[in-house]
Amino acid sequence: MPLHNTQIYALCDIELLNKFNFSISQYLQHISQYNIVYIQYRDKINSLEIQKQNIILLKSLTNIPIIINDKLELLSIADGLHLGQEDIQRVKNKELKITNDELLFKFLRKKYPNKIFGISTHNEREILEANRLDLDYIGLGAYRTTNTKDVPNILGENISYLAKISKHPVGVIGGVTLDDEIKNITYYVIGSGLLQ
Repeated sequence: MPLHNTQIYALCDIELLNKFNFSISQYLQHISQYNIVYIQYRDKINSLEIQKQNIILLKSLTNIPIIINDKLELLSIADGLHLGQEDIQRVKNKELKITNDELLFKFLRKKYPNKIFGISTHNEREILEANRLDLDYIGLGAYRTTNTKDVPNILGENISYLAKISKHPVGVIGGVTLDDEIKNITYYVIGSGLLQ
């Protein structure tokens, strides 16, 4: 474990749990040794009904806030929502018929006043746009290459400078390990690194 006080934003990716042969309860037990502030539930393989059951199970087993990845329809049973750049467009245009990002997050904040909202960012422009939005945090990356996602834009050491631009707390994403020391970062967003 590094000596920094950075908090861990854990990725509970169902495909990764399957790969490492972890149940949800085993996963929670395994990560309990870390300073986890959020758990993002990511599930690209199960039906919406199974995802709901998994979120309810997570919430029954931990007091750590559960953030949903991408799926607005699951927000009512979770503690928050994380949207990637493409997902912002999908939710805004197809699901809610809202014209711009600021209106989207004003609407979400009004409808779900006690929920946590975050988005992914990858460059200075997206961070500056996020600064105008009513968010609780941003994810910024990718920090380095990763085996779980093909990412064309690697930020590397430039990430500390970019994080300084954000008015929101920053979670560093992409190949982050527990041993990293990165300035201007609030959360280390870690998936497979917590399972090994």
